[in-house]
Amino acid sequence: MAERLTEQQALLEREKYINAFNDTMVKIWKEQITLLGVIDTGALLESPIGIRCDKNDKITAITLGQSFLEYGLWQNYGTGRETPRGNPGDIGRDKVRQKHPWFSRKFYASFMNLKDFMAESVGREFLGAVSDALDSDKMRRNSRYYQTH
Repeated sequence: MAERLTEQQALLEREKYINAFNDTMVKIWKEQITLLGVIDTGALLESPIGIRCDKNDKITAITLGQSFLEYGLWQNYGTGRETPRGNPGDIGRDKVRQKHPWFSRKFYASFMNLKDFMAESVGREFLGAVSDALDSDKMRRNSRYYQTH
């Protein structure tokens, strides 16, 4: 059974996790770019950065942002100069570029890990709150506290 968390413990746990998320994504992407050899000038390798990490006071709503050169998407999907914009897909010549999937797969897996972590953390905090509410001694203490304040 999952350990129950106090609100403060849950907030600290979630804050630590999401603050590490952007940094981890940047490291994963740079590792993938290096492993796949998607390095010509080094501009793409140096472009991934974590640009945003906003959260509400309960850390239940999060806005994360990362940035990298647009060129990285074309590397990921294996498209480029020999593929004109707006083409229907088959342009009648051999495709020169190969897909180097450095972005999509790792991002999706990491995003799903973040989703699972948040669900577990909020659930454990809720378990603690319900448990406290059902504890008759704590209910009496809390009732006395609220009656005097």
